[in-house]
Amino acid sequence: MPADLSTPTTKGKTPTVIRVLVLATFVVILNETIMINAIPRLMSDLHVTEVAAQWVSTAFMLTMAAIIPTTGWFLQRVTTRQAYAAAMGVFIAGTVISALAPTFAVLLIGRVIQAGGTAVMMPLLMTTLMTVVAEQDRGRVMGNVTLAISVAPAMGPVISGLILQIAIPGIDSWRLLFVVMLPIAGLVTWLGLRQLENVGEPQPGTLDLPSVALAALGFGGLVFGLSKFHGDSYSTAALITAGGVALIAAFALRQVSLQRNGTPLLDLRVLLQGTYTKALVLMSVAFLAMMGSMILLPLYLQNLRGLSPLETGLLVMPGGLAMGLLGPTVGKLFDKFGGRLLVIPGSIGIAASLAGFTQISMDMPYWQLLGLHILLMVSLAAAFTPVFTLGLGALPMHLYSHGSSMLGTIQQVAAAFGTALVVTVMSARSTSLIEEGTSPAVATLDGMRLAFLISALLALIVIAMAVLLPNRAAADPHAAPVQDAADAPELVKN
Repeated sequence: MPADLSTPTTKGKTPTVIRVLVLATFVVILNETIMINAIPRLMSDLHVTEVAAQWVSTAFMLTMAAIIPTTGWFLQRVTTRQAYAAAMGVFIAGTVISALAPTFAVLLIGRVIQAGGTAVMMPLLMTTLMTVVAEQDRGRVMGNVTLAISVAPAMGPVISGLILQIAIPGIDSWRLLFVVMLPIAGLVTWLGLRQLENVGEPQPGTLDLPSVALAALGFGGLVFGLSKFHGDSYSTAALITAGGVALIAAFALRQVSLQRNGTPLLDLRVLLQGTYTKALVLMSVAFLAMMGSMILLPLYLQNLRGLSPLETGLLVMPGGLAMGLLGPTVGKLFDKFGGRLLVIPGSIGIAASLAGFTQISMDMPYWQLLGLHILLMVSLAAAFTPVFTLGLGALPMHLYSHGSSMLGTIQQVAAAFGTALVVTVMSARSTSLIEEGTSPAVATLDGMRLAFLISALLALIVIAMAVLLPNRAAADPHAAPVQDAADAPELVKN
């Protein structure tokens, strides 16, 4: 007899399955940004340019964007334990390859494999949470999940800054970032497989390989094309970008067709829910702004202000900690008062902090930089938890896995877009000024200001979406009842 799918398995407490998945997700997503502080070291040790070196982060996010569209399908075809074991196994394999990489190309391969494992974890966590946590508790639990999906990327530069200070003869300091991660990932995998229980039962279905290829090539081509907008390669970059957009359009058309007579890789009907779509846009632009600032700040602090990776990490650590500590509080406030009280001020704070960064100079006081970064992180914390909960809560249960996959896909594309955008704008502006006779340091600083200005302007979209979001989520009244949906996952009683 199927369980009543409209009734979650827990009220008032966080289930063990969520605790395990949050811990694992924190570990794997931490790697998304852990290489940011190592970019100057990579440029020196592996003899690559700044634009090439930033691909250790962009390739990670891009791979996630290419793979996450398959996770909605994947999570409905395997058990929770199988998905967890596969994700962590692939992640550990990529970490080993990265640690031993003899060249920059091999390092990128390792990062891509790492990202393949990471791509499964966030949709697995979000889908499971929305299935087993009672609606009145979702804000509180989602606040704890913020530690994994938001604080982990923010803490990456802090942790990497500390590790990069360790000097071991004969070992490049950036390799330690992966060496340190290996035993932690192994321990988390072992603990997870001991405690994790299955939530849901696998459903039959076939994998549409053309959809997989279109998603990977489309999103990959788009971000790669955007990253090529520097120097004299504008025509080539425009062609690659246009090709990526065309492939993404073909992917979307194929999903619409499969929704009528097959099994879509990514069910686009989630976009028919207005609240979900607004949340999707807000999260994407906010994540774009966050990742852009996290790329620019280390370059500014280390290359222009002369700080070490450790000093850079310590400067941004208070913001990351504030974001993490506020997560549970924000979740409780959301459960009590709804989303607008948090999301609207948070969105304004995001735009204000990015506007403040446009005033950076060679002698800007560090306390001002610290204050702006804390404001950005606190504002993001106020926005992320309510927006995730409102967006997914607006969907019927049988679309949770597709909704979380769509959210993860667009979020990673936005992050990769933000990374490529700020580096490209900075490089183009500084190159132009240098050709006019400006000193390299002043030219780079001006390029960074322009990149922050563009991020601040984009943050105005975040404010617009925040105003349009409702205070509470309401599932589509025209959707079939959750317990009657043929493809809804069945809860397994523990």
